[in-house]
Amino acid sequence: MKLLRHLPNAMTCGNLLCGCLGILAVFEHDLMRASLLIFLAAALDFGDGFVARLVRAQSAIGKELDSLADCVTFGVLPAFIVYAFLVPDTEAIQRLRQVSGAASETYSTLLLPGGYSAAYLAFLLAIFSALRLAKFNVDTRQTDSFIGVPTPANALVVAAMPFIVAYNPAFAGLILHPLVQLGYVVVMSYLLTSELPLFALKFKTFGWSENRIKYIFLLFSALLLLFLQFAAVPLVIFLYIALSLFSK
Repeated sequence: MKLLRHLPNAMTCGNLLCGCLGILAVFEHDLMRASLLIFLAAALDFGDGFVARLVRAQSAIGKELDSLADCVTFGVLPAFIVYAFLVPDTEAIQRLRQVSGAASETYSTLLLPGGYSAAYLAFLLAIFSALRLAKFNVDTRQTDSFIGVPTPANALVVAAMPFIVAYNPAFAGLILHPLVQLGYVVVMSYLLTSELPLFALKFKTFGWSENRIKYIFLLFSALLLLFLQFAAVPLVIFLYIALSLFSK
């Protein structure tokens, strides 16, 4: 039984390991492997809290460890993936195009004043993810809901991008366009630290009336994923934000 009490923190460390291996995968030009590790980490992140409550192993150390792991896996790793999208004609992007068979498009490097590449702006996602996690740890208002988009939501959208390019070539040009990527970085950086109230997928009971919005979200998310596969992930996050606003 004592061994079971260490399982939640072991799962959180698994989350962190996924983040480290995902960054390595980006360096090795394998964006789909990096994305798969985000999806695995998201499952571990969801499960560690559930297991901690199940074995009664919730702790302050576990909470801090969870935030540190999330910062790497759902903040730093997505920033590296977006950076790879913003650097034109990289080996990573060419690999995705080979899988999809999409026609190659050449984008020029966007430059900031002083001649610096705009690709560096991708790391705003890491910075604002860290700020969002720090705010969450000290904000007593976020016990049963969220204020600002949770870092895993951002990470899942970014993780879906390589698969959309590979398996939904009709959207490849949109995903790969540098202005779309930069626009995403700016909008999501704002949403991560905004005062936007969002519901959490936590069920104290399973009744319809108190969980109506959650059930509607899960139903429509399942339908979107069934019909659109990876292309549905950004729509699911948009639906999450829209239903949260509607429910207030």
